[in-house]
Amino acid sequence: MESMKTIEVDGNDLGSSVDPLPFARRYQIEALEKAIKENTIVYLETGSGKTLIAIMLLRYYAHLLRKPSPFIAVFLVPQVVLVTQQAKALKTHTDLKVGMYWGDMGVDFWDAATWRNEQVKNEVFVMTPAILLNGLRHSFFKLNRIKVLVFDECHHASGKHPYACIMKEFYHGQSRSNKSNLPRIFGMTASPIKTKGLNELMHSSCCFPVYIMLNGLRYWTFYQLLSRNLGTTLTHTCGKNLTELENLMNSKIYTSVSEDVLAEYVPFSTPKLTYYKDMDIPSTLFQSLSEKLVILKNKYECSLERLDIMDSTKESAKKKISKLFSAFLFCLNDLGIWLALQAAEFSVCDDMDICCWGRLDLSSEEIIKNFNKDASKLISTYMSSVQEHLVGDNLEADAESGFITTKVICLIRSLLEYRHLKDLRCIVFVERVITAIVLQKLLSKLLPKLSGWEAGYIAGNASQLQSQSRRVQNALVDEFRNGTVNVIVSTSILEEGLDVQSCNLVIRFDPAATVCSFIQSRGRARMQNSDFLLMVRSGDDKTLSRLRTYLDSGKVMREESLRNASLPCAPLKSSLDEEEFYWVESTGAIVTLSSSIGLLYFYCSRLPSDGYFKPAPRCCIDQLMETCTIYLPKSCPIQTVSVQGNTKTLKQLACLETCKQLHKSGALTDNLVPQIVEEEAVVAEDENMPYDDEHATYYPPELVKPSLEHSDQKYHCYLIKLDQKYEYEVPPEDIVLAVRSELEYDVGNINFDLQVDRGTMTVSMSYIGVIHLNVKMVLWCRKFQATLLRVLIDRTIDKVKEAFDKCEGNNQMLDYLMLPTTKSREIPPTIDWKCLGSVFFSHENASNHMDCFLPRMHTKSGYVCACTLENSIVYTPHNSHLYCITGILGELNGNSFLSLDNGGLVTYKEYYRLRHGIELKFDQEKLLKGKRIFVVQNYLQRCRQQKEKESSNSTVELPPELCVIFMSPISISIIYTFSFIPSIMHRIESLLLAANLKKMHLDHCKLNDIPTSKVLEAITTKHCQEDFHLESLETLGDSFLKYATSQQLFKTFQNHHEGLLSIKKDRIISNAALSKLGCDRKLPGFIRDGSFDPKKWIIAGDQSRSHAFDEEYLSNTRKIYISERRKMKSKRIADVVEALIGAFLSTGGERAAFTFMKWLGINVDFVKIPYERDFPVILKRHVNVSYLESLLNYSFRDPSLLVEALTHGSYMLPEIPRCYQRLEFLGDAVLDYLVTIHLYHKYPGMSPGLLTDLRSASVNNDCYARSAVKAKLHQHILHSSQQLYKHIVDTVDSFDKLHLETTFGWESESTFPKVLGDVMESLAGAILVDSDYNKEVVFRSMRPLLEPLITPETMKLHPARELTELCQKKHYTIKRDIKSQNGKASVTIEVEANGVKYKHTSTSDKRTAKRMASNEVLKSLKESNCPDR
Repeated sequence: MESMKTIEVDGNDLGSSVDPLPFARRYQIEALEKAIKENTIVYLETGSGKTLIAIMLLRYYAHLLRKPSPFIAVFLVPQVVLVTQQAKALKTHTDLKVGMYWGDMGVDFWDAATWRNEQVKNEVFVMTPAILLNGLRHSFFKLNRIKVLVFDECHHASGKHPYACIMKEFYHGQSRSNKSNLPRIFGMTASPIKTKGLNELMHSSCCFPVYIMLNGLRYWTFYQLLSRNLGTTLTHTCGKNLTELENLMNSKIYTSVSEDVLAEYVPFSTPKLTYYKDMDIPSTLFQSLSEKLVILKNKYECSLERLDIMDSTKESAKKKISKLFSAFLFCLNDLGIWLALQAAEFSVCDDMDICCWGRLDLSSEEIIKNFNKDASKLISTYMSSVQEHLVGDNLEADAESGFITTKVICLIRSLLEYRHLKDLRCIVFVERVITAIVLQKLLSKLLPKLSGWEAGYIAGNASQLQSQSRRVQNALVDEFRNGTVNVIVSTSILEEGLDVQSCNLVIRFDPAATVCSFIQSRGRARMQNSDFLLMVRSGDDKTLSRLRTYLDSGKVMREESLRNASLPCAPLKSSLDEEEFYWVESTGAIVTLSSSIGLLYFYCSRLPSDGYFKPAPRCCIDQLMETCTIYLPKSCPIQTVSVQGNTKTLKQLACLETCKQLHKSGALTDNLVPQIVEEEAVVAEDENMPYDDEHATYYPPELVKPSLEHSDQKYHCYLIKLDQKYEYEVPPEDIVLAVRSELEYDVGNINFDLQVDRGTMTVSMSYIGVIHLNVKMVLWCRKFQATLLRVLIDRTIDKVKEAFDKCEGNNQMLDYLMLPTTKSREIPPTIDWKCLGSVFFSHENASNHMDCFLPRMHTKSGYVCACTLENSIVYTPHNSHLYCITGILGELNGNSFLSLDNGGLVTYKEYYRLRHGIELKFDQEKLLKGKRIFVVQNYLQRCRQQKEKESSNSTVELPPELCVIFMSPISISIIYTFSFIPSIMHRIESLLLAANLKKMHLDHCKLNDIPTSKVLEAITTKHCQEDFHLESLETLGDSFLKYATSQQLFKTFQNHHEGLLSIKKDRIISNAALSKLGCDRKLPGFIRDGSFDPKKWIIAGDQSRSHAFDEEYLSNTRKIYISERRKMKSKRIADVVEALIGAFLSTGGERAAFTFMKWLGINVDFVKIPYERDFPVILKRHVNVSYLESLLNYSFRDPSLLVEALTHGSYMLPEIPRCYQRLEFLGDAVLDYLVTIHLYHKYPGMSPGLLTDLRSASVNNDCYARSAVKAKLHQHILHSSQQLYKHIVDTVDSFDKLHLETTFGWESESTFPKVLGDVMESLAGAILVDSDYNKEVVFRSMRPLLEPLITPETMKLHPARELTELCQKKHYTIKRDIKSQNGKASVTIEVEANGVKYKHTSTSDKRTAKRMASNEVLKSLKESNCPDR
């Protein structure tokens, strides 16, 4: 083959020569060359490799598509199942970036930005055509940015199919405008004509069949013979259809000269015809059974009529019964009694769930299922169980009895004629899904024992008669390929879609509906010497004629395609020339008459809805006046649109005009999508923004100095007093904290409690002045605190020497001193330098001690005075323990007796010899009274579990000769006091961090000061396990932020519906948004999110452990230090942001909170914007204003707000232009805030978390709904929903059973209609707007309705939470099982407590079922009086 030269496309040299794949066939290369030169439709048989030609074309264009090129290629497929199949082929044979798109991905809700991101990322888009059509209409895609546009199965391009609309609306319009850079069109089809068998020819055709005998079965084949007139007509019709397709696609058809060209590569199946007798089941049998089925159907339809359900639900259920009835009758007549019985039994089967075409009322579902069961029982009475079991053993007898029809017998016999095939792969094509299901059941019963074959079925997953997933279908096809399954009964899904290459027999059980279906099903037989078997009823000349026409049409289409190959495509008018449209100039988005209805319904579908009302436009046409009025839901900014025009297109004209006005009002964006779509896309993008969960942990700069200076150092001193609230033999001593910088007043003068095992110790701190220390004194102090604290924390001396030595380094970072004081009562106190010198103890100094009258003793440190030992820390090498020596035991020496645990007595000398192998040399010397070194713990932890009381052997008797003096002199009180230093300093460090955060804010907002302790509370999470944490402030801040944001949005966007307002609110207050703002302000570094661990605490002066501090600038002038890095969830940051808002709100008021929010970047305020209302309504027609004002104790200045607050979306009277949704949005926020702030101020001493519980129990739909029913507000709601009316009646009927002393709704066994709670919120919103946003007026008015308000004493936890907490506390095992079906949930909760199981199942909506099941299990646990409780 000659090499190809570079070919110019559209006048531009692509600079790329044809690069066919090495295994490409000759005709594929020819088709590729043609496709490069001009738009082309490749018409070749199934299995001839059309996709490979498209791939080679894309490889040719690849250099124009590679990113960062703005161009893309689009590969369109008619079925979702083909998306992954074709994308896989593209990824296999190209290196292009391939994206896959189908409806279930939610692409209908993508905005322009989302599609732009996809076009930046991917080079080839494989998608279903409706996605591209919508994308072009909304201007998400530009045709001039698409270099190659592939249409798979392009014969679908006709009428209103998306293929045709893409070409008519966009391609031809731009082509006629002489716009360049139109995409290269490439179509693929196995049959370019998709008409129902060229119906006009069927009646005039004549058949010339002959038959052959094969193993006793008669098969028919055809002479390829046409009458001259018939051939001319067929040729003319085919030519016309082909020309129409070519003109529409602006492409020329490429095909092979004959089948012989392809035969070398593509096996062709042999078409054969087999007749079956025209023999139905016995007429008396059919008439009897069908009449009884009719009676059964009527019986259950009457049962539906008696149900108290909505008319629409009733009609839907009737349709389902009718469909089932029709399916049973069809199977009975066409397939036989046995298969009709299988259809009925299949419909009863729960796992297939034939009845679930949509959500129904539970009672109507039960009726449908009972109809299925009774139908199954009825049909089974016409067959005994023995007959049912023996079906298929005697086919003639089965036919005579009506169990199986002759058509089914023909299929079985036809299959068995191929028993000689070693490896059968057969597809049986049927028309109906139910046929596929029941035939597979019969074949699965018969074939394994007759031939060893296995059968399966595949039916389109859009069917309402089965629930087969694509995953199941793909698995079955894989089994078919590998031979596990031999026969597949399939609907048309396998004609066009799933690739099954190993098939060697195709049987058409039902005739093909179109020539395209015929050709494609024939093409499924891919193997060499395969057969294409066509079943026809004897005497059915019409079907026989149609099949002959199908066979001839393939040859005629090929000949006509070749004959017209040289003729150019005729220009085609754009559909936009023939119909009105609306075009957005800024984007190019367009809506036409034909697409306007769909766009309007799509817009309405994105409006707020509930379970009682689905918003949709209502169309009223006046034929006489030739006018059409569109009534829109009340949440639209436009209520009515009227147009006048031709009655044929009147509705489309009205919808087009409505879309135009919605765009001009801003409800539709410039891309002609609902505004909420773009808002949701932005929210999704924000939530999917990459989040780096690694953050710095800050350390306060007040405690850090870069290095030790050589001159005298100035220190600010703070006296720390410890007040022991319990009795203990060792009293604490006052100590002095010396720091280089003077601390903030509310840091340097603090009081807090430590939780000690024995009780509470109060720490108080106060400023006492300045002290100057030289370098030697500073080093002395550092060595003391580093050594003592290292000993206390590690409880060993292994690393003490290293800590001691490294204090002299000049790279010191932490610079503060903890100094012991003398016991004198001087003010200011005197530093105990003698104690500080204990760290420098040496034997030489102790030996020079001559003035003491106490005896000397032998130690491992030498011969020393007893007073040196009395206040010291000693180390005993034989057991590596540290002890505080508190005295000399004058009455005990080494020969004294020691009482053992077993009651025996032994001398100390013997004990040490037997236990430790030590011989005491100085057994006459007095023993020392020692106490184990104190344990350093986290004394800030709340509710610390009490440890065991100090045991009797907490003091020990030590022979002096076994002791090494480590520090002396140092009193036990100082040692005891220093065991609290890590916890004390951790609290001071935390306060300093809070102070730095506050100062960082004050740098920008100088007057917005609040107590540092509040800031500390706001940055402390409950994981710290301290006496306080942020939860109460977070709850307060969350409610205020929600209220302030909701009020501003309500005022600013007065035409936005509740859904849009909620989306905008979420963008401001979502965790993702708040977390980002917090990170931008470097808040994560300040957050305290873990329990204090003394072992990880950094000791000032100790450099034995490497710990580097990095600097970070909070602003140009403010610096802080980073001590470490840690991971933190974004929600934690968002919680702290809300808590900080709560901190400023609780101490500085709303203005302080707004100032802080502005500093964060939340630009929300109580803006003054007039609320414009156009609400002309005659109030007395709709509501009793005077009664409601009396009930609310409020007189409305604008009573129309009262009407709006009580109007549900289903109330479609045009004189009321709005429903309550916007007011509900505002009222929800204000009630939440009012109740929260009320609880916060009423119970100021509540524990952290209690406010959250009180708020959750007070602010929920059940509470509001109960309040609404108590006040009889349900009688005043304006709605037109039968379902809502029924639900309210049921709620009111069961209301008296509930306890009225609380506003809880948790005792109810059914859920409250959300509308009842909504109305309470909308009334609060109405009062807020009418009172000029005076929230105190709202609380005064609404509080009586909400009474009695929940208090800490009356509060009940939600049963689900109470049960969970109980199980966690008592270590019970809890299991939950939730099964959902048709909007209902069955929740089973099982708890195992002390070996006993408590279990309950509730069925309702998921929320109510979970609550009731939890409540019942809780009751059982309480009644059982479990010993653990």
